[in-house]
Amino acid sequence: MTQFLKLRFFLFNLIALMGVGSSLTAQSFQNPLLDSGADPFSVYVDGYYYYTHTMGNRVVLWKTKNLANLREAQSKTIWTPPQGTMYSKNVWAPEIHYINNTWYVYVAADNGTNENHRMYVLQNTSANPLNDQWEFKGKLATPSDKWAIDGNVFEYNNQRYMAWSGWEGDANGQQDLFIAKMSDPLTLSGKRVKISSPTYPWERNGDLGTAGNPEQVYVNEGPQFLEHNGKLFIVFSASGCWTDFYALGLLSLEGTDPMDASAWTKKEEPIFQQTPENSVYAPGHNSFFKSPDGTEDWILYHANSNPGEGCGNKRAPRMQRLYWQEDGTPFIGTPLPTSVILPIPSENE
Repeated sequence: MTQFLKLRFFLFNLIALMGVGSSLTAQSFQNPLLDSGADPFSVYVDGYYYYTHTMGNRVVLWKTKNLANLREAQSKTIWTPPQGTMYSKNVWAPEIHYINNTWYVYVAADNGTNENHRMYVLQNTSANPLNDQWEFKGKLATPSDKWAIDGNVFEYNNQRYMAWSGWEGDANGQQDLFIAKMSDPLTLSGKRVKISSPTYPWERNGDLGTAGNPEQVYVNEGPQFLEHNGKLFIVFSASGCWTDFYALGLLSLEGTDPMDASAWTKKEEPIFQQTPENSVYAPGHNSFFKSPDGTEDWILYHANSNPGEGCGNKRAPRMQRLYWQEDGTPFIGTPLPTSVILPIPSENE
């Protein structure tokens, strides 16, 4: 990281720390944004953020002009799966996207058996996504039709792609990252391509050994596309969410073809990880957003405030600034303590 960026990050945190103990105003906030909420995701459309996170048995949307005000935001359950289907249970990591004037929610679900987790899509053609017009459109799968969660869609060079976390075969033990082209927002086209596997030690903290599960599960999951100045990245979560070592890694595309597995290079060290001195554990499953005026990049992520809290409802959504280094790669720094008072994302004049 350059000296300028180090100074900028230091000054931002210093200004934030100076606010500790002072009263909050409309121009500041404190993490967490909610008391609970894993896998946070948002999209900004016509002056509003539409936010969602894992609820487990349904999909809920929040609507707000400022993500720092989620506690006061309007919210609505937009979809509850019917009972007795292959997608009735374990509704995980929904993402809302606005594509060609139509709303889509991509979400993972199963029938109560983890091996049956797949990606599904909902559609709403009305202007207001906080209504009852959502339609279940079915499963999203490549011909191999393997276990899949955490789908993220992105358009790059006029082609839409989905990246997700999946199994190579039909047995639990390792989650890899895959990518496929989309012929339209409802359809994956062609075969999937594996672009990342958990190979570094920091990606392989996954002791499990619970009934019905392997002793160890190695994890790459939660891929999120991120583009800046023509460079394409995927930020992903690694190691088991049930460990304090859950962290974020970085893939960089060298070239222009996201379907070329050899074109993706992985940073050898995590870019965002637990900070016990700040009482932040297992930070991960992030997403990205820009400030309302478009001048700032921010990261949304979930984390625990105490060690050993695992994958339960202690995980809560948080956000902080993201910066760009001279080599064009993102820099997030360390997860900030919840005692810090932060300035809200920059708003339009």
